[in-house]
Amino acid sequence: MEIPAISLKAIVLVHWLLTVWGCLITWLPYSFILGNLSVLALGVWAIAQRDSIDAVVMFLMGLAVTILTDIVHIGVYYTQSESLYERTARDTFRFSAGMAILSLLLKPVSCFFVYQMYRERGGDYNINFGFPTVTRNRDTYQSIDQQDQSTAAAGSVAQAEDGKHGPRTY
Repeated sequence: MEIPAISLKAIVLVHWLLTVWGCLITWLPYSFILGNLSVLALGVWAIAQRDSIDAVVMFLMGLAVTILTDIVHIGVYYTQSESLYERTARDTFRFSAGMAILSLLLKPVSCFFVYQMYRERGGDYNINFGFPTVTRNRDTYQSIDQQDQSTAAAGSVAQAEDGKHGPRTY
């Protein structure tokens, strides 16, 4: 069974629309708006640079981080805002909260599809954060005990022809 190809443009458009609808009224703090819109800006960067692996990784990591921050924002501000907007804009608040929750529920699915795009663009399975790692791979190991025989022989021949003792080439 093949995974359907979802366009990066569609993912960014859906999350932009749900973020805008989630912020119809000001029940969520500005950190929710700025966090989600900055991740969407990373998505636009990933769309603009089709060959960039870094853009897709940054968008993927941003989506993963906003899953956690959205849970915190919605969990902290929902009950307070529900009682605040119960008399004035109850239906608008429910619609806005529903769109923010729907955006939160769609983010893991979007992360899955963005990860597939990361692999299609040439990314490998393990994501490297730039930290040095120690491996036991000794395929490229060269022993310092064994000298190259051709350079050692060339150095002794050069000394025999000159008859001078000079610096040795190793």
